[in-house]
Amino acid sequence: MLKKSILIEKKSTVTTTNLQLLIKNETREASIPAEDIGFVVIDHPEVFISIPALNLLIDNNTSVIICNTSHLPNGMFLNLNSHHIQQQVFKHQIDASLPLKKQLWQQTIIEKIKNQGVLLQKVTKKNNQFEFLASKVLSGDTSNMEAVAANFYWKTFFDIDFKRERFGNYPNNFLNYGYAILRAATARALSGSGLLNTLGIHHKNKYNAYALADDIMEPYRPIVDETVYHIMQHYDEQELNTEIKSILLETLTRTVYFKDEKSPLMVALQKTASSLQQCYTGKRKKIKYPKLWN
Repeated sequence: MLKKSILIEKKSTVTTTNLQLLIKNETREASIPAEDIGFVVIDHPEVFISIPALNLLIDNNTSVIICNTSHLPNGMFLNLNSHHIQQQVFKHQIDASLPLKKQLWQQTIIEKIKNQGVLLQKVTKKNNQFEFLASKVLSGDTSNMEAVAANFYWKTFFDIDFKRERFGNYPNNFLNYGYAILRAATARALSGSGLLNTLGIHHKNKYNAYALADDIMEPYRPIVDETVYHIMQHYDEQELNTEIKSILLETLTRTVYFKDEKSPLMVALQKTASSLQQCYTGKRKKIKYPKLWN
């Protein structure tokens, strides 16, 4: 079942009764079954959420995302007991060999570069060399083809003079919001497969609690880029507003494609996470990433 994403942008109280989430503000009141909710994004300084409501959401493997004063996702609550053999999975993940992690990173960057190439061709209507760049990715991406591809990609993707920077000018703010939502969805999927988000296959910053999510979301990033490109074609607004945030949130329901089936992105992330868990336990050799476009 496809889960709902809920954005709370007004002063509200969030409580629970009979396994329902109750959201009340000055203008309306909503009651939603907790089991139907995948994400709650809280983007107002005066949202009061009860501990029972928070626990109910976490029990249903809902990600609760808190935004900062810039309206960007800043923190997240995740279920810590979401998998029945969690300790065993953690052990496999911790014991994973360096060659295995390098191979998994190679697979991930190949998929990312291919997806960037497909989207770039869709946007510019010009052929590119991204398939060739993807073929040159070594184990562990030691030749850093990710950076080579990214440099060309961002130089040519938008019609405006653009530099991809975390705190850079528009449309970096839209990209940041979309990536933060994608990161939360990836972390939720990995946690649901019993994996430890802190332990990445490539990202290693000791202060990063979501290093594995940062790794596994890489091939999915272009789907956010496409959404931002679409927004820029249809809206003059350069600041995040409710409508633009809602469009970026809808990215999680976008259809993506596996060999024999299509799937909403939120569900595809769960398939990817499950396949990664199987790579750690020796049941698979490749992470299952979808095609973002058919």
